[in-house]
Amino acid sequence: MKIKSNYKLRTIAGETIIVKQGASSTDLTYIIYLNDTAKLLYEELYGKEFTLEDAASILIDNYDISHELAIKDATQWAEELKNCEVLE
Repeated sequence: MKIKSNYKLRTIAGETIIVKQGASSTDLTYIIYLNDTAKLLYEELYGKEFTLEDAASILIDNYDISHELAIKDATQWAEELKNCEVLE
């Protein structure tokens, strides 16, 4: 999977969000807020093909959590981005 290149991170009023670039009109139906962990994964994986294992490895390296928890969290992160059509 891969994060679509037309989505960019922005910080507004202290909140990190994903914004779709190049849209002819602004559609604020979906505002995608990222917590620090989701932001870390986004920044580390943006522009790269990746698997859930890749995302889990980042979580393990940064948070010293079990592989099972890392896979669970990576899966939830990816599913949320898929639902918002951010992932290819």
